[in-house]
Amino acid sequence: MMDLLYANDQRGAYPQSWYAATTTPLDPLPAPAGELRADVCIVGAGYTGLSAALHLAQAGRRVVLLEAQRVGFGASGRNGGQLGSGQRVDQIGLEKMVGDTRARALWDMGEEAKALVRSLVSKHDIDCHLKPGIAWTGSNRNEAGALHEYAEHLQKRYDYADVEPLSEDAFFALCPSPDYKGGALDKGAGHLHPLAYALGLARAARAAGVDIYEDARVTKLTHGSTVTVETRDAKVVADHVVLACNGYLSGLAPTVTSRVMPINNFIVATEPLGERTKEVLTQDVAVADSRFVVNYFRLSQDGRLLFGGGESYGYKFPKDIAAVVRKPMQIVFPHLKDVRIDYAWGGTLGITMKRFPYLARVAPNVLSASGYSGHGVGTATHAGLLMAQAIEGQDDGFDLMGCVPTPAFPGGGALRTPLLILAMTWYAMRDRIGL
Repeated sequence: MMDLLYANDQRGAYPQSWYAATTTPLDPLPAPAGELRADVCIVGAGYTGLSAALHLAQAGRRVVLLEAQRVGFGASGRNGGQLGSGQRVDQIGLEKMVGDTRARALWDMGEEAKALVRSLVSKHDIDCHLKPGIAWTGSNRNEAGALHEYAEHLQKRYDYADVEPLSEDAFFALCPSPDYKGGALDKGAGHLHPLAYALGLARAARAAGVDIYEDARVTKLTHGSTVTVETRDAKVVADHVVLACNGYLSGLAPTVTSRVMPINNFIVATEPLGERTKEVLTQDVAVADSRFVVNYFRLSQDGRLLFGGGESYGYKFPKDIAAVVRKPMQIVFPHLKDVRIDYAWGGTLGITMKRFPYLARVAPNVLSASGYSGHGVGTATHAGLLMAQAIEGQDDGFDLMGCVPTPAFPGGGALRTPLLILAMTWYAMRDRIGL
């Protein structure tokens, strides 16, 4: 089977993304060797693992953090940079899943996640261009109307005053795309440079005493009263283990991998648009539309359009990512059809059947969090804190996030990818024909 860690990327190297080109990486960190001892061993140095490591170190724990590639290498360093409100599943959906009381508690958790990101950026002076505002939009009037109703639902049921409905004309004044028919603006959400944020968390974790190792792919876990975590040249013996690998977990925890599916998503950065930025956005906010295969975009600090669109469900990225993303970009912004694309990259994220993250106790002293389904900037950071708190004996938040049942994908490891491809292809076709 092809290895996701190396299927599309060079060993020890970030993708050639606009993010990697516009932030200063850490100097390469050593691979572990020999036998190490830790209170907590964390596998994966994305938002989840870095947040867990930072908070555990601040609580006085000895923490070893193992990253198979580079810090922030995975989805944490490649995503659209949107810090969304609530959960990936909207509140109406959560009310149906878990009832009004728990849905309210999960909304509050989403608000805590946003506040946590803002506090970490401020406290550790992370230069990641954090800005307020995400607009949601629909490509037909029914979708736009549903967003208006949802904004009003948040205002009335959750006392959320930061969201406002936008008519078709008001949305066009914000985002002059002929494809959109209205939506809502969430001023309480935000957007940031995702790789710069991940690297800032890593610097803060190292300053707190976390030992971070790169080129440290974990090959085996041996469970017991302590857990032995093995890499190519090292063994880490730890009282607790945190699995923070998202789409890259592979076979380390079969109960998790049966519920979290890796999929690929793609982003381009255009040439700097100069005065033409007003043809994309008239305010410095991010946008996400209501298609099943979501298009999302924002302007970079140097005036480029960062546009995400298109998905694939195998191991390999398409050969021409720019061409894949240009298709939906031209639907949204046909007036930009001749704009040059300077960067194009892909990333692998983890999704679940219900699009709610999967937080689980793999063993009494092994915790896992993954499956953020495109809502990971805040949720993954918060999940790291919740796992740190659970290890410290405060597990209410961790248990609450685990209250939404997460079914396994049908077909297990052998059939889940073909079945997912069939389902995703059907929904993508519905997007294309406007159903």
